[in-house]
Amino acid sequence: MEHLVQTVMEAAARCSCGRHEPVVMKPIVVEAGALQKIAPYLKAEGYRDIVLVADSQTFEAAGRAVAEQLEAAGIRCRNVLVRPDEQGDVVADERSIVQVMLDVSPESTDLLIAAGSGTLHDIVRFVAYHMNKPFLSVPTAPSVDGFTSKGAPVIVRGRKVTVPASAPVAIFADLTVLASAPQPMVAAGFGDMLGKYTSLFDWSFSARIAGEPYCPAAAELTAGALQACVEHADAIAQRTEEGIRTLMNALIQSGLAMLIFGQSHPASGAEHHLSHYWEMEYLRLGRKQLLHGAKVGVACAEISGLYHRIVRDNPFAAALQRNADELGNGDGGKLAAIGEQWEAIRKLAADIPPPERLRELLRKVGGPADPAQLGVDARLLDASLREAHLLRDRYTMLKAYHELAARP
Repeated sequence: MEHLVQTVMEAAARCSCGRHEPVVMKPIVVEAGALQKIAPYLKAEGYRDIVLVADSQTFEAAGRAVAEQLEAAGIRCRNVLVRPDEQGDVVADERSIVQVMLDVSPESTDLLIAAGSGTLHDIVRFVAYHMNKPFLSVPTAPSVDGFTSKGAPVIVRGRKVTVPASAPVAIFADLTVLASAPQPMVAAGFGDMLGKYTSLFDWSFSARIAGEPYCPAAAELTAGALQACVEHADAIAQRTEEGIRTLMNALIQSGLAMLIFGQSHPASGAEHHLSHYWEMEYLRLGRKQLLHGAKVGVACAEISGLYHRIVRDNPFAAALQRNADELGNGDGGKLAAIGEQWEAIRKLAADIPPPERLRELLRKVGGPADPAQLGVDARLLDASLREAHLLRDRYTMLKAYHELAARP
């Protein structure tokens, strides 16, 4: 699957934004039987002492087979099974990180393997970064687009923060393993991709209105990955080999787009801010966590509905009629930019499917389609729509609406 890296680098070569970072990750193997190629790769690269990190479920799904193949090839492999918390969740928090760190030898460990989905990768990429060790990715479910990420969302003292971390040196994604993943995790991966409809809009909006950096190549790659998923929604729902390959390739391509840009703008907008808000509230209440992509897909539909209402009603026009001095120079400039760019903004928003269509797609792949199915009640939904824009400095139309147009 070297064509994924080639596709990304060719898109970057056509782009003139000047922000691209090199992609040094290879190989990227997405095929049936990919697990069998890990031991030969490690031997060829000279890795002899491995720490494999999994949980009890992902160890059975892929970790045990990898460990046995490494031992048969004469490669030492120590297995670390991350323990769940009191709610039965494996979370990327201080306890999990320290547990893994204690099993990694600064002197003898050559490489870490993350055998699992998003959370286990976040734990391993954090440890790899801070212990200056490479790590290899073995996804066990096509559930998130963060496998290639250089940032790790971790929970510190009950609050989620994203910190610098390591990208994998290689990815081995076995289609047989991925197709056997629980349906909710497949649906979560689709939901994470569906969120690109609103993240791409927010990114273009922020570049136009707030001058945030923008890369046409990363946007093109993300949009292409999204389109492939939507076109193959039926195959993904049926978990055919073609469908799972399409979803996994799309998730990796989206991740590589973020990697060359150096930030998560292409794939993370207001829909992710809602998702993070819900997650932090669940942490505060000690409730069992929800799948990231499930939250993002539902949040995307909610943001779609809000954005279409904003475009229909144009509350920024009324704000423009107020004295700009009341808003301050920065806000006044942003309001003026929105006024000047309104027709372009309206056209961009037309590319976001209406919430009904997004919920239809989520149902098709067997995922939750509305907040109630996630256990997000009306109070939490309303609070998140009012306050989620405060979680990050990143500019979105949700932030612009609350800071400029939703004032009394």
